[in-house]
Amino acid sequence: MITAVERVRAAYTRIAQVDRPEVWIGLRPQADTESDAAAVDAKVAAGDRLPLAGTVLAVKGNIDVAGLPTTAGCPAYAYEPDTDAPAVARLKAAGAVVLGTTNLDQFATGLVGTRSPYGAVRNALAPEHVSGGSSSGSAVAVALGIADIALGTDTAGSGRVPAAFNGIVGLKPTFGLIPTEGLVPACASLDCVTVFGRTLPEAEQALSLMSAPSGREPSAPAARRPGPWRIAVPELGQLGRLDTGWTEAFEAAAQRLADAGAELLPVDLAPFTEAAAMLYEGAFVAERYTAVGAFIDAHKDSPDLDPTVAGIISRARDIPAHQLYADQQKLASLRVRAQASLGDADALLLPTAPGHPTIAEVEADPLGVNARLGRFTNSTNLFDQAAVAVPAGGVNGLPFGVMLIGPAFTDERLVRIAGLLTSPPLRLAVIGAHLSGQPLNGQLLAAGGRLVHTTTTAPAYRLYALNTMPPKPGLVRVGDGEGGGKGGGTIEAEVWQLPAEGLGTLLAALPRPMALGSVELADGSFVTGFLCEPQAVDGAHEITSYGSWRAYLAALPRP
Repeated sequence: MITAVERVRAAYTRIAQVDRPEVWIGLRPQADTESDAAAVDAKVAAGDRLPLAGTVLAVKGNIDVAGLPTTAGCPAYAYEPDTDAPAVARLKAAGAVVLGTTNLDQFATGLVGTRSPYGAVRNALAPEHVSGGSSSGSAVAVALGIADIALGTDTAGSGRVPAAFNGIVGLKPTFGLIPTEGLVPACASLDCVTVFGRTLPEAEQALSLMSAPSGREPSAPAARRPGPWRIAVPELGQLGRLDTGWTEAFEAAAQRLADAGAELLPVDLAPFTEAAAMLYEGAFVAERYTAVGAFIDAHKDSPDLDPTVAGIISRARDIPAHQLYADQQKLASLRVRAQASLGDADALLLPTAPGHPTIAEVEADPLGVNARLGRFTNSTNLFDQAAVAVPAGGVNGLPFGVMLIGPAFTDERLVRIAGLLTSPPLRLAVIGAHLSGQPLNGQLLAAGGRLVHTTTTAPAYRLYALNTMPPKPGLVRVGDGEGGGKGGGTIEAEVWQLPAEGLGTLLAALPRPMALGSVELADGSFVTGFLCEPQAVDGAHEITSYGSWRAYLAALPRP
């Protein structure tokens, strides 16, 4: 397995490669994170069980990390916390190393990722498009392969929309399942700490390590009726306007669940969308003024305030109390209707968002575009529900994601169902430019890759230095033997684990003469790996005797 120090070094290499400074508010010096990582490695060597050893973590900038300022996306608001938020502390205790704090829509108010004096966070895969907010930097740090997991928050969808837009997983737990101490509130009665991961298992492990008694009476969901998973799926007409191709992508996701044995049930989406509109159009937005309104009033001329965010929160000051009581009564009625509509369904399937706007579109209509993005997410916390957001393919070169929503404390159930939409991770052997520290390793990280271990091939391969840029080796199977002659030799290989979708991305971008094939390892097992078309090595320099691509590069004359 990769050591914590090796993983930290790979993260900083990746940070330099992607050149996305807007992701971070407080990036820790590499020497500090390497020191933390060395301490983790020492504990592992001493026999400590640290389930997150070798994991690097990014933390949304409204969650306390000791030693870094908590800004909530506003430099003038910054304070220096003495201790980590419990969510952070629990992940660190399990072996995770914090890289830094990430950018966000200021005061966690937005679903776009552009409302920040630290800069708009661009989408990981399509920089002209928004990353989604408010947990923008955290999602992009994971999607770019910098961080393995990241913490976000979710009041209106901020832990789910960025996951969908960047092709990763977002878990929004039951309210109170993860402590919110050390979190700058947006709406304290609704806020949830969330987790992003490249795969469901990674995100679920982090969630389980952060979870604790919630301080509320755990109203366990009613025992489900035996039988297949029952998934509520709305009529397409109730989804409203979706981006081109998104209706078909949503239908395909529902069909995948049906093909996996789930029973699809009808549902009336109206109470969900009516409640969603109330989060910002009704009195509930006044809680945002309770959180930071006094600060905004006192700093109304500060250039550190995002004008859109400041306007939303300042206007909430004047909402009358009678409207709050009226909205509470209306919400209670909508909740009853929603529960009745779901019946005995295990989960509600929805697109995570109705579309994926560009940064230019948000700049042209900051309120209207943002409001549209919350159509399917805004009601979840108002209805005290849990949710899981997962990738569900792509449309027109952009990721498409769906959500599974269920009653409080059905978090584990939702993850199990979401697993039907995701393929199990695959293993890939690399021997050249994709090795750790090599020029193309960032492609593996961006595809959701994670180093499992270093080994060698069986003694049946020859290695050649191809005439390519960047320099790449070509691996060809020739037969059994040791070293030159007619046989082959053993070649150093790294085995990586990555989502099936990530392997597909790598394959689509793989240039000739490279190819994917079956590679035999020293232990006799076979995994998918990078090979080379045999004719491509004609005239190439054979370097099998070096035993590894790294050893060959190290032996080259220095320029």
